[in-house]
Amino acid sequence: MIGTLAAADSGVRSDSPASTAYGRRRGVVREVLLNIASVLGAACIALTLAALLFNITLIMFKTGSMSPTIPAGSLALVREIPASEAKVGDVVTVDRPDQLPVTHRVVATEPGVGGQTILTLRGDANPVDDPAPYTVSTVRIVMASIPGLAVAVVAMSNPVALGSVTLVVASFITWYFWPRSQRVERTTRGRHGPDTGSFGGSVG
Repeated sequence: MIGTLAAADSGVRSDSPASTAYGRRRGVVREVLLNIASVLGAACIALTLAALLFNITLIMFKTGSMSPTIPAGSLALVREIPASEAKVGDVVTVDRPDQLPVTHRVVATEPGVGGQTILTLRGDANPVDDPAPYTVSTVRIVMASIPGLAVAVVAMSNPVALGSVTLVVASFITWYFWPRSQRVERTTRGRHGPDTGSFGGSVG
């Protein structure tokens, strides 16, 4: 009798339950990471549009003059408004010539000349008002703040940190969009070795 013998595959098939579960787990991880990256990207786009369309920007609190309401290291979302719209109790940022801006609470307001407004400010942690009122035409009102987030922003502004994040994101995107068929083929070859195909033989 003459017959043909086919080579037997003694390894785990790529469509086995174990392989299917592994592929499903990898798929879930990919989707989670992609969703996180999408949310971060959407947040960046939203902040950019807000800055362009609504004069909304971010500021960092380096001191604790507004503690405990806004502690040092907080990141705040601010929007530019006419100084005449600022009310007692609002927390506003005032730009000062040749000095850093100051962000304190409005304790008094009165009309100035030439469309300007005179604001008296005080930090929540300070026992007295600021040394002198501020005569301004615009201010930036604090809309929301997040404690501790300024530290992360400062850390991310470091060139080494930025380069590392860029490398990680680029690697993830390359891995995610790499053709899956090639990944499966390489994984299968690594498990089972090269494909020997089938061989013929005769038996008597």
